[in-house]
Amino acid sequence: MFHHHAVARPIAPLILALAILLSCHRIMAADTQSAAASNPQKHELFNVRDFGARGDGLTKDTVALQKALDACSSSGGGTVLIPPGTYLTGSIVMGSNTSLNLENRASLVGSPDIEDYPLTKVRWEGEFAQGHRALISAAKASHIAILGPGSIFGPPIHLSRLRDPRGPALIEPVECTDVLLDGFTILYQRLWTIHPLLCKHFVARNLTIRTVNTNSDGIDVDSCSDVLIERCSIDTGDDAIALKSGRGLEAAQLGHPTEDVLIRDCTLVSSLFAGIGIGTELSGGIRNVRIQNCTISGKGNGIVIKSRDGRGAVVDNVSGENLVIINSPTFLSIDLLKRGIQASAPVPGEIEQWTQVRNLRFTGIQVSNVQQLVSATKIPPERPVQGLILSDIRGTCEQAISLAHANDVALSAIAVTGFQGPLVTAENVKGTGLSNAALR
Repeated sequence: MFHHHAVARPIAPLILALAILLSCHRIMAADTQSAAASNPQKHELFNVRDFGARGDGLTKDTVALQKALDACSSSGGGTVLIPPGTYLTGSIVMGSNTSLNLENRASLVGSPDIEDYPLTKVRWEGEFAQGHRALISAAKASHIAILGPGSIFGPPIHLSRLRDPRGPALIEPVECTDVLLDGFTILYQRLWTIHPLLCKHFVARNLTIRTVNTNSDGIDVDSCSDVLIERCSIDTGDDAIALKSGRGLEAAQLGHPTEDVLIRDCTLVSSLFAGIGIGTELSGGIRNVRIQNCTISGKGNGIVIKSRDGRGAVVDNVSGENLVIINSPTFLSIDLLKRGIQASAPVPGEIEQWTQVRNLRFTGIQVSNVQQLVSATKIPPERPVQGLILSDIRGTCEQAISLAHANDVALSAIAVTGFQGPLVTAENVKGTGLSNAALR
């Protein structure tokens, strides 16, 4: 078992330290404001059984569930209660001031019939297109909550594997304010599970998420602000948590970044790509992300920042502290050259087409059986990384640190063992702690 170590803060270049300091109040704001997402203030109760729901796992309860949700919202808000039972349902829509409460031994199960998921406009892989509405959907609603301890099971794979148009996600609030997901279990496959889009004050806590197969991300935060993800157990077939903000010129012009995100006290397992993925759809920008006290493991990488030409945008102020990375290809990977699908209309410009990454800081990291500690060589020389602090990193890895095209790098207290070759391999890198680096 690993124990978190006190972080020894390195002496960073002044500009990087100042940028991190200025971002702290925004990250604290994300913590405080996201925590304000709560149940609706009105406490009128709407039991779905009173609206005709059977809960026998055979009868479609879509109409009864929607009637209860509509009655709750139209009356000014309250709680829609799902008592024990198995409720077969198509897509349902939540309105404002509504809490959907899944009692113990209560399960929502997605219908196998595609006609139960109407077509609507969705953002998929970073661009807006036609797609099937999510199992639980909300649009421009405020003060909504989905609470456990019950479970949600997605529709079968013949629906979730659909791509043109996209199949139904499980939970997809769009342009909503004050969204709380707390204490339930999700099982799904082959498609994004929870996808908040253009939301403010989004909280996911105490969730158990299990998925399998490609594209089955756990939580995809997409152009959202003031986000808190805490105490979640996520084991997925793809990214456990992904931070996104759209793809190409369309997203750049829309200008809605994902910002002020706090991820803490989570256990994240990725079977394919990353415990936490930033990008590749990031043309609206990603900024002010803090990752604390998390354990990341699996065949996927630990933390990945990924992009390509035509994305543009800035990834700014990403920090991690007191993290444990186990049995992963890398602790940290930065690949900005050719990751992801090219946009229909890419961001133009010889330099502007490339993503600018700056102000990264990782301290108090424990690694075990990691193939490569840091892989950060696929970076365009036109847009080098500006500011990378790595401090107090301990454990075992097969290869250590590979860097290219980075300025204001500060390395200190890197105490890993078991690796072959030099501790640091660097090409076109400037900073401190590089005196013994093998230069290429």
